[in-house]
Amino acid sequence: MSGDGVSGSSSGGGGAEPVPARILVVDDDPTVSEVVTGYLRRAGYAVESVADGPAALARAAAFRPDLVVLDLMLPGLDGLEVCRRLRAAGPVPVIMLTARGDEDDRIAGLERGADDYVTKPFSPRELVLRVSSVLRRAAAAGAATASGAGGGGDRLTAAGITLDPSTHRAAKDGRELALTVREFDLLAHFLRHPGQAHGREELMREVWGWDFGDLSTVTVHVRRLRAKVEEDPGRPKLIQTVWGVGYRFEPGGSHEGAAA
Repeated sequence: MSGDGVSGSSSGGGGAEPVPARILVVDDDPTVSEVVTGYLRRAGYAVESVADGPAALARAAAFRPDLVVLDLMLPGLDGLEVCRRLRAAGPVPVIMLTARGDEDDRIAGLERGADDYVTKPFSPRELVLRVSSVLRRAAAAGAATASGAGGGGDRLTAAGITLDPSTHRAAKDGRELALTVREFDLLAHFLRHPGQAHGREELMREVWGWDFGDLSTVTVHVRRLRAKVEEDPGRPKLIQTVWGVGYRFEPGGSHEGAAA
């Protein structure tokens, strides 16, 4: 994984050229695909593009992208199903593009494992910023794993949850949790601040690194995280809703009503 256009050096030598991060753009609109591809290449990324769902899965397997920019409406196989299959195959980050204004469609993408979404029409510069942000997070997780394997000095433990940033692994009651990069970062933030109430704006700033964005992104990721760490996600004990504020992690908490 990589960020800001490069994924590191091609060798250990001092004069090695940086290796561009690989981006796969999936969109059946030739104009959108051309514009997005052009902006990403100017930002320093190695970009390939395809125009349908089956081609996206085949190219992803061969190209092994560091990030996928994925349109929701695709021929052959829609973006939601492509995203689901990509996430089932590995932790590649996904930014979803959608022309729809319906919030349900955006939420559906996030629930399939997308890390972010951008609604058409969008600013190509904003998309490049989103790509850079997602890749930075993924690169930080990869670097921690590479440098800290076997360390665990920053290991976090509470309520049967063990999270090790050095190896980027998490478990609940000894069962490994399959978390996306954002879910892992969100859980780490909660574990580092037990008992504290966090607003959605704060979580977007501290976990996503953004000062802007749709706060439903936070809501959906909290819901996905609850599904993986709570005994009863509909009546969460650990990640509790603080009405009018946001969320609070309570390692020894009791039920406080339904999730929201």
